[in-house]
Amino acid sequence: MGREQEVEAGGEEYLFKIVLIGDSAVGKSNLLSRFARNEFDSNSKATIGVEFQTQVVDIDGKEIKAQIWDTAGQERFRAVTSAYYRGAVGALIVYDITRRTSFDSVKRWLDELSGKFLSILLSFFFDCGFDGRAHCDTAVARMLVGNKCDLENIREVSVEEGKNLAEEESLFFMETSALDSTNVQTAFEVVIREIYNNVSKKILNSDSYKAELTVNRVSLVKEGESSKQNTLSCCST
Repeated sequence: MGREQEVEAGGEEYLFKIVLIGDSAVGKSNLLSRFARNEFDSNSKATIGVEFQTQVVDIDGKEIKAQIWDTAGQERFRAVTSAYYRGAVGALIVYDITRRTSFDSVKRWLDELSGKFLSILLSFFFDCGFDGRAHCDTAVARMLVGNKCDLENIREVSVEEGKNLAEEESLFFMETSALDSTNVQTAFEVVIREIYNNVSKKILNSDSYKAELTVNRVSLVKEGESSKQNTLSCCST
């Protein structure tokens, strides 16, 4: 959609920051490459620090820009990448279906995700003079992704185990293959749509709220008040 058409329709340019997290070598970088460029690199090396790419997706006639950040999964880089959780409204937690240890790490990644967002929120509200506890009733839109489903013959984590964990943690769930593209586009689009739906519902359900769309985040703020970032709710599978 062109800029003039977008303005005439009263639309906004939405930019959602989404993070990819999970252990090293689960295929996060190739998932991003497949989604953003339809490419796969069989010689992909471990990401050092953080990389991001932007992909445009059409949701209900709206142009949505998804800024997807690939955070390094290696333990020694976690202190560096933690800062990049700030401003994210979606997350894909990725494990490798052929490596049970990566599946066992999912809860640790979820704990880190929740902890980082809670500390960011509390710090933000404290700095602004607000009681952050009253505004922490929502969460980032999250999906559990079992990658490398093309390697069925060496699978270590069953589909049922993935589904059960996703249900337990109120996550969306999908198995993907960055190699052959299975469900890659769908996984990202489900998360992007969930974020968009939550933003839309928040605006429609309250006349006192407006959407403030900034480069790295979506915030929902009350009219007449200073900007206050809220993360967005996530439905279960």
